[in-house]
Amino acid sequence: MSEAERTYSEAEIQARLEKELPHWYYEDGWIRRKYKTSGWKATLMVVNTVGHLAEAAWHHPDLTVSYAFVIVKLSTHTAKGITDKDWELAHKIESVIQWQPAKEQGALEGTPNEDARFKYIKYD
Repeated sequence: MSEAERTYSEAEIQARLEKELPHWYYEDGWIRRKYKTSGWKATLMVVNTVGHLAEAAWHHPDLTVSYAFVIVKLSTHTAKGITDKDWELAHKIESVIQWQPAKEQGALEGTPNEDARFKYIKYD
């Protein structure tokens, strides 16, 4: 079994989630995250973003999609548990979905959340 297929114990998973991915949780063999959105348009953008990252990584999550949220579930099926593949993809998804340009010192100003027409992700 390669290092990428090493599975983590529930105690290791809980500790890593608390330290590294505090908005994710462990349930029924999956690490999970619920992303809240402002509506269908934003939900579809989250789904497409997760889909792109997953396909590029060749590691595919299960998704639950509704009008104003997306739940991402990660587990490595071949290893029957949580592996480094799940951690790496979860970190990449989190960094892209939670990116807020307005919090950086740069030319990108970010989505104007004060106007309901342009609301996007409900950031944590």
